[in-house]
Amino acid sequence: MVLEMPLEQLERTINPTHDIKLFAGRSNPKLAQEIADYLGTTIGPMVVKNFADGEIYVQVKESVRGDDVFIIQPLCNPVNENLMELLIIIDAFKRASAKTITAVIPYYGYARQDRKTSGREAITAKLVADLLTTAGTDRVLAMDLHTGQIQGFFNILVDHIFAMPILVNYIKKLGINPDDMVAVSPDTGGVQRTRHLAKEIGTTLAIIDKRRDKHNEAIASHVIGDVKDKVCILFDDLIDTAGTICEASKLLKKEGAKDVYVCAVHPVFSGPAIERLANAPIKECIVTNTIPLDIENMPDKIKQLSVAPLLGQAISRIHDDESVSSLFGFEKDIQV
Repeated sequence: MVLEMPLEQLERTINPTHDIKLFAGRSNPKLAQEIADYLGTTIGPMVVKNFADGEIYVQVKESVRGDDVFIIQPLCNPVNENLMELLIIIDAFKRASAKTITAVIPYYGYARQDRKTSGREAITAKLVADLLTTAGTDRVLAMDLHTGQIQGFFNILVDHIFAMPILVNYIKKLGINPDDMVAVSPDTGGVQRTRHLAKEIGTTLAIIDKRRDKHNEAIASHVIGDVKDKVCILFDDLIDTAGTICEASKLLKKEGAKDVYVCAVHPVFSGPAIERLANAPIKECIVTNTIPLDIENMPDKIKQLSVAPLLGQAISRIHDDESVSSLFGFEKDIQV
């Protein structure tokens, strides 16, 4: 079961006089329904199906002429299918004369290819941004992009929001003394976000020195910082094959950590990830529902929290021309 974390600081301030037109693709219908429930509305009627050869067909079943439309579709596995589906849905709304089209993308696929690290590589994060814009998107609402620079790949408006309040709220409810905890970044790339987590829970910071010889394979070599007899909170934006997280957790235990908790926003969970997490010296793996999981068949140590209130509040504020950044007071601490 997805754990819903009521946030005291996130009041439901929905304007009932405004009609929000909410639609969803097929990649995460449960999250879309939770967002609709939070907003006190329904998911708009739309036919989305595949022809025999795999082509995707979309038809909007109500008039959206002159309306502000929000389409919920994380680009999770199967990422190519879900991306193409989103583009076709956007095109359908553009041709239906929607006033504005906002793509709500809780998980932005292809984000890790955001630069060239060697010759003759594609920069897919930019390519996806171009595809969304060309299809007719007016605005993007994304959660915890792999790197903040992806916002600069768009020539349209991008609202970048964060699941940090959901995760921090859960960690605080564990009842662990902050003096006995340490926030750990699994690599140098995640230091900024982990530093903010440490600030929010009132603890210190440690860093794993990691090297990656090839894709989806990481080696954790040593820890920078004091973790002996501490409860370590490993924090990352996503877990893919879980190689980085599991190697880091083993290293932390080897260095004398009392317990290891893992926090991540996006549970990509490819290949051996679930088996690795089940066998790793991790007390709990805390993720969100930006990507759907069959949580009933997951190991008990995997806990999933709902981000529907955050996304719902952001959608409401965008629709009513209110501030989205005021939901968070830490963008300056995370962005480079």
